[in-house]
Amino acid sequence: MQGLSGSIQETDAEVVRLRGKGIAPQCDHTKDAEVAGVFHRVQQEAGRLDILVNNVWGGYETMFSEQGEYVWEFPFWKQPISQRDAMFSAGVRACYVASHHAARMMTSQRSGIIVNISHWAGQKYRGNVCYGVSKAATDRLTMDMAHELRACNVSVIFLYPGLVRTERVMRAAEFLDLSNSESPQFLGRVISALAKDENMPGKSGKIHVAAQLAIEYGVTDIDGRQPGPLTIEEA
Repeated sequence: MQGLSGSIQETDAEVVRLRGKGIAPQCDHTKDAEVAGVFHRVQQEAGRLDILVNNVWGGYETMFSEQGEYVWEFPFWKQPISQRDAMFSAGVRACYVASHHAARMMTSQRSGIIVNISHWAGQKYRGNVCYGVSKAATDRLTMDMAHELRACNVSVIFLYPGLVRTERVMRAAEFLDLSNSESPQFLGRVISALAKDENMPGKSGKIHVAAQLAIEYGVTDIDGRQPGPLTIEEA
């Protein structure tokens, strides 16, 4: 996608290499029918759903102008309107739609965890208006879903990662301080440990910083490092 490395097939192969079972259905999260199809397949093949991680996102496509200029931190009136639309359609709305399907399965089985990936930008200005507004919306969505699902024994949390070294972030590496960054796999390790936490209901509806949970659970990054958790003042 837009010259970035990686594909769902390669991710599938990497999961298998790590002794997991990888399945790679193609899904555009801006197309409700395709999203519904994924959950239908999960129901048919597995009969249940234990964890949903909402990490789909849009809007980073406009980090750079057509001329290659880094425009992410330009004032909002100099940003394309499409940035806002992408962050809400492929971000907030996509999270809502996937959670809608997951909640139907999880409430039926009376168990499950929904993890929504968010960021401190939902609570403080972080250089991009659209980004902050979309993350604030994700946080509110998480809190309210947690409230409604609590009686059904389904937990919903919002997890704040640090700076994650995704392919698109690494494209802008020269503009960023990566000294305390995290690999994409680090977040997966934290969520895996989180899913085994017997105190999960007490964490539902609350903010959790991934690096802080990693310390609590004794989880390190793939290089053995322990990324430092950021507070709202440091973020």
